[in-house]
Amino acid sequence: MGVLSAVPIAEIKARGSINNVDVLKLRRNYYDDGLITADEAEIVFALNEACPVQDPAWGDWFVETLTDFVVDQVKPEGHLTSENAAWLIAHIAKDGRIKSNTGMSLLVSVLDRARWAPLSLVRFALDQVKDARPLRSDKPRARRVSEADVDLLRRILCSFDGDGDLPVTQPEAEILFDIDATTAGRENHPSWGDLFVKAIANCVLAASGYATPARKLALARDRWLDRRSHFALDRRAAGAGFGSKDLFGSYRLLSNGEHRPSHPAQDRNCYQRAAGDGGGQVARLPHCARRSAQFQHPRAPLRFQGWKPRASSLFAGAGGQGRGCALGTGGGQTKGSDP
Repeated sequence: MGVLSAVPIAEIKARGSINNVDVLKLRRNYYDDGLITADEAEIVFALNEACPVQDPAWGDWFVETLTDFVVDQVKPEGHLTSENAAWLIAHIAKDGRIKSNTGMSLLVSVLDRARWAPLSLVRFALDQVKDARPLRSDKPRARRVSEADVDLLRRILCSFDGDGDLPVTQPEAEILFDIDATTAGRENHPSWGDLFVKAIANCVLAASGYATPARKLALARDRWLDRRSHFALDRRAAGAGFGSKDLFGSYRLLSNGEHRPSHPAQDRNCYQRAAGDGGGQVARLPHCARRSAQFQHPRAPLRFQGWKPRASSLFAGAGGQGRGCALGTGGGQTKGSDP
């Protein structure tokens, strides 16, 4: 049976635990072979489910081995088809929800490694974060976005970019709005506002005809978060820690003859069907913005000062409790100036 011949599968299942010795044997065999079959992958999933007691080393081997299998061994290498994504989801979330850390770690690892993955898998991953505790806690006061949540969301969003510079899509943006609405008024980590604003900006500016930078650049964590103790709470909430020059400096309006690069292994039309075309992509976003704490903050105009004119008009009146400038450049503010 190759890799799995190193351990007594039936005995491990019977005792319900995987120890360090088991993992060492599996790792040694895997390094010698470097491959597992589809049948062996099924057994690895079965072992993970049958053994609630697991040595920490098991999680690492489980993620590494199955990431290699899903991304590098299953055809087409480096790319996940919709069928392969559905197979993965069926194995890590039998009832639609991932209930183990190893399952979530595997999903994120696959997204990180793959050169391309379907939008459906990215949306599934974002939904898992949105619906995970404490975000879906029965106690509203417990709902908050932690720094770990933000790091995970950023990692998932950046993984969909692959080798290209695809903007944040409408489905992704709507999930972020849902998270923001769920945790409104809670003690969310300051990095949540930073990521949220950058992701929505990326989505709207792309739909408004701007060339967008790679997601890893567009959604990068701002340096001000590492020295946030120097900022008063109200300044952080209003987004004063990062300026619009930093936020918009990497965006450029496309000329009439330019076209946005297509996603690797996916033509432009296919991407547009998945993400929504042009104005349709952002048609729902102003409605979502009305539910967003980020857009309703009394100092929201400062946070969104410097939006490109064509994009700011899309959100006129969306936030700021009807003031009409939450995403605009009104009030005599200069485009590209710092708050």
